[in-house]
Amino acid sequence: MPRIALYAGSFDPVTNGHLDVVRQATKLADRLVLAVGIHPGKTPLFSTDERLAMLDEICSAMWKKTGCEITFTTFADLVVTAAKRASATILIRGLRDGSDFDYEMQMAGMNSTMEPEVQTVFLPASPAVRPITATLVRQIAAMGGDVSAFVPPQVAARLTKKFTGKAG
Repeated sequence: MPRIALYAGSFDPVTNGHLDVVRQATKLADRLVLAVGIHPGKTPLFSTDERLAMLDEICSAMWKKTGCEITFTTFADLVVTAAKRASATILIRGLRDGSDFDYEMQMAGMNSTMEPEVQTVFLPASPAVRPITATLVRQIAAMGGDVSAFVPPQVAARLTKKFTGKAG
């Protein structure tokens, strides 16, 4: 039976922190489903299609190296419902610090009550990417700052284009 894991997030934009978690998760699963969350109360910087395209562009080559197939989906319901739909039995969650851990422990408890057969696995962020958040990346980019240390080059170019109207 293949091990299928789901890693959900807004990925708005995809950061080096997200990629760190993806790299770690590919070592644990035969198939990793990257699930872009769609929240009706939020207005993301990048459209759903743009976020899926970024993930595909950056992560598709990764699975050829690791042997873990990477697929992409969206969801607008509970993450455990998305996991069940994808036949995933593992939920991947990245942790940067203690506050992430406290929040994620609560979510893991609620998720395991709703779907006991779906197990949450926490992956600690590598030290170099711990301070990176998509929110901070968007703020830095919006103010004309250099985000190249925090995102892949393709994402940095997309952010430059979003905020200045020209490719970076």
